[in-house]
Amino acid sequence: MKTTTLLEVRYAETDMMGIMHHSRYYPWFEVARGDFIKQIGMSYSEMEQMGIMLPLIESGAKYIEGLKYEQKAEVTCSLCELSAARCGFAYTVRRLSDGKITTTGITRHGFVAADTFRPINMKKKYPELYEKLMSIVEVSGGIE
Repeated sequence: MKTTTLLEVRYAETDMMGIMHHSRYYPWFEVARGDFIKQIGMSYSEMEQMGIMLPLIESGAKYIEGLKYEQKAEVTCSLCELSAARCGFAYTVRRLSDGKITTTGITRHGFVAADTFRPINMKKKYPELYEKLMSIVEVSGGIE
C-alpha cells in the first residue's frame, strides 16, 4: 500500500541557491508518514494513546534533483520493513510538473512503550495491529 501527499515548496524551505534545502525533506517525510498512518485507519495520537511510540532510529535520503520555490510535488509513502520490534518507511518525492523523481528516502523506527520507552513486541502486545501492518508491508531494498 502506498499513500500520496501533495506539498509545495515554501520560501523558508529553500537555500541561497533557491533550491529546497536537504534538511527540509525530513519534515515532508513526517507529513507523508502521518498521512499513511491515517490511511490505515488511525492517527499517530491514537497510537500514542494505545501506548505505542515510534522513535526514529535511522534515516537517509538520496537527492537526485532539487525542487525550487513554489514547485509542487507528491510524496509517496509505504511501509517497507516490519518486524515485531521495528518498522521502516520508504518515500519518493516526485515533481508534479514533469513527473520526475527528485528525492527518495527511508526512515526506520522502533516500537517502544510510551510509559517506559522500552522496546515492545508488537506481534505479542498488539497482534491485530501487527497483522494489519503485515498485510500492507511492501518489502523494499531501501533507498531507490
